[in-house]
Amino acid sequence: RGRDIRLLIAGLPDPANPTSIPPQEIEAWTRRPNVKVLGFVEDIGALWARAHIAVLPSYREGLPLSLLEAAACGRPLVATDVPGCREIACPGVNAFLVPLDDTEALAAAIDRLALDPQLRHTFGKAGRELVELKFSSERIGRDVVALYRRLLGERIE
Repeated sequence: RGRDIRLLIAGLPDPANPTSIPPQEIEAWTRRPNVKVLGFVEDIGALWARAHIAVLPSYREGLPLSLLEAAACGRPLVATDVPGCREIACPGVNAFLVPLDDTEALAAAIDRLALDPQLRHTFGKAGRELVELKFSSERIGRDVVALYRRLLGERIE
């Protein structure tokens, strides 16, 4: 779309996962302008401090830690509309969800956020609030304790 956008790719291929992107393909991306492959990133907070948008075009996910981390750092999300991503990426609230294999929709979502700093801020703030509300360690701990109490209570009674 002619925008000067830099793409940072973090993480390593998973050789145990047959659907993981092959290392040769990732290597080819490094030869493209404005693409930087970072590999393993120790300080994920520093990475998100450098980034303006989190993008995860995935075919399948559990609950994607990368989106949780990005939202916790106040970054707007663009992800594919698959079950795991839907847990953290709420369309029109903190994210754009795009259909699988729809590169035009993916580019349009990134472009919209790239052009609108206020929307990035609004989505980022909402994402941070969502993580604090639904995914904090305190919330998860309370939910796990409540589940165990319910399960044990049912067996005891």
